[in-house]
Amino acid sequence: MTTALWVLLIAFPLALFWTSSRAASERATYLSEQLCLKANVQWLDQSVHQIHLSIQRNVKGRMQWRRVYRYEYSHGQNDRFSATITMLGQKAIAWIDPISYE
Repeated sequence: MTTALWVLLIAFPLALFWTSSRAASERATYLSEQLCLKANVQWLDQSVHQIHLSIQRNVKGRMQWRRVYRYEYSHGQNDRFSATITMLGQKAIAWIDPISYE
């Protein structure tokens, strides 16, 4: 009985962290695609990669996961540039726009 309780006490927070991470990643993926469309550049690899994870307080003073995602884009030649999106919880709080040559 106590073993099952310990497993639940460990598994439940891990499952919550995993689902919130996936939701933030999906939101960052959508935002990076939209930023590339707006800048008229090619979004490469159709994905984002988490490069940093920390804890930060939101505007209400509550602790939330702060995740920084990197994505890559190109101007259509043999070039490759990267930009970032910073998420606090499920909300994008900062990003670097892709640079357009047009």
